[in-house]
Amino acid sequence: MESQFPTPMLDRISAAGVMAVIVVDEAADAVSLARALIACGIDVMELTLRTPAAIEALRLVKTEVPEMLAGVGTVLHTSQIDEVMEAGAEFAVSPGLNPTVVEHAQKVGLPFAPGVATPSEIERAVELGCRELKFFPAEPIGGIQYLKSMAAPYSHLGLQFIPLGGINASRLGSYLDDPSVLAVGGSWLAPRQIIQKKDWSTVIDHATESRRIVKERLGR
Repeated sequence: MESQFPTPMLDRISAAGVMAVIVVDEAADAVSLARALIACGIDVMELTLRTPAAIEALRLVKTEVPEMLAGVGTVLHTSQIDEVMEAGAEFAVSPGLNPTVVEHAQKVGLPFAPGVATPSEIERAVELGCRELKFFPAEPIGGIQYLKSMAAPYSHLGLQFIPLGGINASRLGSYLDDPSVLAVGGSWLAPRQIIQKKDWSTVIDHATESRRIVKERLGR
């Protein structure tokens, strides 16, 4: 099955090991945040479309921190696909599986990873031509053991998962040990309240520890 993500992009996401998942209330904060993450070796971020500032934040990151691989999350409607494409998004993900949104992303050429939580959703995503899938909500639904069991029947398809939801640094290693995990979605790296306080030193602490775990587990 052919990936909808370009190989160089997949390689970057895999090398980072962790994808920072961000909610920003002030667009300019995304630039400071991106620079802090880059300094720690995390060069992939997902800006979630949960606040009015998200699209402008994406534009600023693309302009001022071009070395960051910047995508968007919480994509729920086809109109959002068009909007984030115009703003320069390099990929997009969603919490669930909406065939209409997936097909529109494919039509306009935006690499897209829909969210799955059941075998039936995996099969629908595969039918739509998806190879990279967001596993959400990871910890509440059963964590890495659930993912291993759910993904096992499809191992011959070469699917790759981005787990997100309730994961923290203490659980990061257990996900990275699974070869089906492309990278782990890290909302713990920069929680919304930390960004609101502009507490970049805490972000750096979180990112540094996470990269240490990635290097320890994966050697990269």
